[in-house]
Amino acid sequence: MSISFDSALGVHPYALNVRTDRARILAGNLANVDTPGYLARDVDYKSILGRVAQQVAAKEESSAIAGGRLQDDMQHPLYRMPYQVSMDGNTAELSVEQSKFANNATDFQTSLTFLNMKLSGIAKAIEGR
Repeated sequence: MSISFDSALGVHPYALNVRTDRARILAGNLANVDTPGYLARDVDYKSILGRVAQQVAAKEESSAIAGGRLQDDMQHPLYRMPYQVSMDGNTAELSVEQSKFANNATDFQTSLTFLNMKLSGIAKAIEGR
């Protein structure tokens, strides 16, 4: 009997990829907080992961999931509307970016923990424990 890693691991590997890419985007926002005219960017994590969850449930191949719209969404993040407009046109706000970055890091760690538990369970099943 073969193991389908897509069905065994679910959305967790994709969640880690999206969280990693989102951390890169948010780090760019943080680095440009004082750059005049910089437009803050972000991705809609919930809609991306919801779509990935549907694809995993439909048992699509992992290459189709990772290479299709997921890759396009991560390469073309959306612009974010600021809470308070800046005089120089910059839409990145330090406190907002720090909060989103910290939240993303926490969610990344949670996804990593879930993935570790899944892999641990698979290893125990293979060993017969």
